[in-house]
Amino acid sequence: MRGWRLALDYALAAGVPRRSLAVALVVGSLLNLINQYDALFGQIPVNWFKLALTYCVPYAVSTYGAVAYRMAIDRSRERRG
Repeated sequence: MRGWRLALDYALAAGVPRRSLAVALVVGSLLNLINQYDALFGQIPVNWFKLALTYCVPYAVSTYGAVAYRMAIDRSRERRG
């Protein structure tokens, strides 16, 4: 259980949310343009669930990468003593 708490602390600290949000805005916008171009600029209705999910996925991936990196650093330091 300690690992989950530590992961949550890392996910909410040291600028991770801000960086993950920036990644989500850039990547999510590009993916929405690619995947829903017709809906955004045409006559097809926008799928709002897919639009929101397209921003959530890059946020989660970016956060996961940051947390995994920090936890790997911790494990490396523990091994060294």
